[in-house]
Amino acid sequence: MNHTGLPLHTNLPEPTQTLQEPDDFIDIEQLFGMIARQAKVVAFCAAMGLLLGILYLMTTPPTYIAVGRVLIDERLNKIIDDTSATTSSQLTDSSIESQIEILGSNRLALTVVDSEKLDENTVFLRPSVSTLAKVFGFVRAVVLFFLPSRSAEPGEQSNADTIAQQIRVKQAIRQGAAFMLQKEMVAQRVGRSHVIAIGFRSHNPMLAQQIANAYTKAYVEDQLHASYEATEQAAVWLEGRLADLRESSQSAALAVEKFRRENGLTAARGELLAERQLSDLTTQLIEAKSDTARALARFRQYSSITDAGAESAVQNATMSSDQNIESVVGTLKTSYMNVAKRERDISEQFGVDHPQAVALRKEQQQLAERIFQELKLLAVGYKNEYEVALSRETALQESIAAATGRNSDAREIDVQLRELEQKSTALSVLYNTFLTRFAESSQQSSFPISKVRVISEAGLPRSPASPKTILALGLSLVLGLMVGGGFAALNEFNERFFRTADDVRDRLGAKFLGYLPLTGASGPDESRLANIWSFVARLAAWGRQKKPAPIKVRRTASPMDMPGTVSAETLRNVKLASDVVLQGKSGVIAVVSALPNEGKSTVAASLATLLSANKEKVLLIDGDLRNPGLSRSHTIHVKFDLIKALMKGKPWRSALIFDKRRRFFFLPAIVTGRFSHASELLSSAAMRRFLEEAKTEFSYIIVDLPPLGPVMDAKAFAPLADAMVVVVEWGRTPRKLINSFFLSEPVFANKLLGIVINKVDMSQLYKFGSFGSSEKHFHQYASYYVTLPDQKPG
Repeated sequence: MNHTGLPLHTNLPEPTQTLQEPDDFIDIEQLFGMIARQAKVVAFCAAMGLLLGILYLMTTPPTYIAVGRVLIDERLNKIIDDTSATTSSQLTDSSIESQIEILGSNRLALTVVDSEKLDENTVFLRPSVSTLAKVFGFVRAVVLFFLPSRSAEPGEQSNADTIAQQIRVKQAIRQGAAFMLQKEMVAQRVGRSHVIAIGFRSHNPMLAQQIANAYTKAYVEDQLHASYEATEQAAVWLEGRLADLRESSQSAALAVEKFRRENGLTAARGELLAERQLSDLTTQLIEAKSDTARALARFRQYSSITDAGAESAVQNATMSSDQNIESVVGTLKTSYMNVAKRERDISEQFGVDHPQAVALRKEQQQLAERIFQELKLLAVGYKNEYEVALSRETALQESIAAATGRNSDAREIDVQLRELEQKSTALSVLYNTFLTRFAESSQQSSFPISKVRVISEAGLPRSPASPKTILALGLSLVLGLMVGGGFAALNEFNERFFRTADDVRDRLGAKFLGYLPLTGASGPDESRLANIWSFVARLAAWGRQKKPAPIKVRRTASPMDMPGTVSAETLRNVKLASDVVLQGKSGVIAVVSALPNEGKSTVAASLATLLSANKEKVLLIDGDLRNPGLSRSHTIHVKFDLIKALMKGKPWRSALIFDKRRRFFFLPAIVTGRFSHASELLSSAAMRRFLEEAKTEFSYIIVDLPPLGPVMDAKAFAPLADAMVVVVEWGRTPRKLINSFFLSEPVFANKLLGIVINKVDMSQLYKFGSFGSSEKHFHQYASYYVTLPDQKPG
């Protein structure tokens, strides 16, 4: 309850409630809304981009490019490579890039300049340029004209100086032409092949063809000359090295023979005599050791047989029949075996005592004795053979030892000899190699064949390479769309104002009372134009150091003029909301805005008109003591006003003005100069008594207060008001500004009746509404409203 006993508005936000703007992501609905709002900006920038593209195409001279192709073919010098010391290898990427760098070199460009006399060709030296380049050239010429120039030296120049200066000028022109060639020449590899495309750009198609072919020809000749010069330089160098190598090889061979002669070294079959002798003795020693071992084995074998006795000798000799036994022993052994067989047969038939059996056994014993004696003789013979072989082996070992001592000295000499021989051989091989290469280089110099050949000469270009019309227009359009999109995004980013009812309800949590359409405008862009003209007028007034006159380019519709308009319906909604709060009692309704010139005074007067039309007794008070716009709008001269009634105790009823047409009472405020005590007067006890007396006579008391800015007037009067209506301007009042007022002054939030959005461009309102909102379907309610001639409902 307030001091009048009226209940407060129960749907308003609490004073401690934080009113912040949501940080929701932009959804598809919002994105489409942005596109609809900024479509004209994007379309304008796209049109400007296309216009710039067309201007570019109209002012830029066409550029033609002629392209020839050359092939780097290693097979062209196959005949030379078959006899050349350097073998051809597969071309690598680095070698192709090296050839491209050669094409872009200054030396090759100077060759083309000299061959085609481009330093004397005015068409080449002074090509046509675009209009933009002409403008830059003109500006540069003007700047150079005003710059201080170096004065000429006194005295006359001699003929020699004049000729030298002419030569320098000619060289400068020649170098400039070469620089222009390097700038406009194009060389690049065709795919992964060994083909290089050589092109030249020019505004003259015939000149482009001429220079491209000249470049191709100069490149082929340059490769041919480079190969010939390299071969000549290699031949000269090889010839000098051959003389040195010849002398070195001969000296090394003579040194080998001299060393042999001084050390008495004679070679046989490629070996020294000492080495050959030692090798033969070693072979003989091996054979002697083999003979000694063989003789010793036989001697031991027969010695073991004879040591066993005569009886066992025959058996052992029989068991050792695989040895190399003498023929006598073999014969005796055969006879012995025959006699033994006959003795066994007779003994089996006639008995062992038979005379013939006895005689055979005696003969058997004699044969055994003879075999034993023969074996003893063989053992003695093998012993002598062993001793001879052992003596030969010992003698050979002594000979080898003596030869080894002599060969050690020979080996040291042989090492030195081999070193000299290796040096002589190496020099001889190197000399022969260089001699072969010299012959090959001499032969190659007689075959001037280049590895580069032309596979396609540059033809006359039929169409310009640049500018490309479709590409230029497409890029201009895309660039314009991008710039337009940037401006559109910037506009949306700066959109922090009240546009729809959702901004009031969702952003502030306050009640939305309705829209007041913008009237007196010629179209949807009138609001921006008005702001521009207002800024220009204020700027001009500031230059004259005078107070600017108020700019009145916008007005709101009066419900008295047209009661069936949207404005009238909004004011009726304000009345309905105030009736709910006042509950049939008299009350004070304060009308306030956040910024100046938002139409609060007009809204207050219109609300008073609407209330008085319902047979209610209404008092309209001009409470804006610093800038009383309502009082200035009434041209009636009064003797008393609100200020005198409060400060001097004058009867306030005598200061009232009755508007006969609108049928409400008006209490003006006459201010001369600056009134600095407005806040104290509005919150004074006299004001409180005045309002209490006025409530007894009037049903509604409408007070037009100053804006909620740095001044304290509205804050001072807030405790005396029963309800407050805040007027914000569509697309101008920042939401954050109103939010900060409510947070800093809880009394405003407690007494807030609602918010009215003024000066709404109804033709653009639907662009800011979400799908399903009343703003999107506002045009469907057009039949329920009376549209003013200068209003365009969405």
